[in-house]
Amino acid sequence: MASKALFLDRDGVVNVDGGYVHSIEDFLLVPGILELCRKAREKGYLVIVVTNQSGIGRGMFTEEDFTRLTEHMKGAFSAAGAEIADVFHCPSVDDGHPDRKPNPGLFLKAAAAHGLDMAACVSVGDRERDIRAALAAGVGRNFLFSAEDVPTLATARVEALEEVAAWL
Repeated sequence: MASKALFLDRDGVVNVDGGYVHSIEDFLLVPGILELCRKAREKGYLVIVVTNQSGIGRGMFTEEDFTRLTEHMKGAFSAAGAEIADVFHCPSVDDGHPDRKPNPGLFLKAAAAHGLDMAACVSVGDRERDIRAALAAGVGRNFLFSAEDVPTLATARVEALEEVAAWL
């Protein structure tokens, strides 16, 4: 039986985007993220983070730094009853790389790894490149998390993560 997932971009959706966040001290959760993930899990969604991490490719931090912060993040979510099932990242700076959003590679890898029914999945991103990647991978409902009233291909633009829960 195929599963469904709530896909989350990391910087700007899971944590406050402070620009190339790679240390635990700089990792601050976006208000409402834990509640959204708990609700998603209650409704049978896997929580999966899909994130461009070009800071690695730019030499600003290492894969080890990323892994350390990812383990911290997963531990915090697990302790809050909002377990993250998996994290997929792309360290490349090359916009042509198949895994770098707006390309769908990270979503497609998650679909293969978890047997996902992509049409039943939901994504939340804070940039249009997140929405384009999710759409290209066949994600059914996509939300742009932004206070700016900008044109988007998303299902809807939301200003608070709680608004996404109504669509699950």
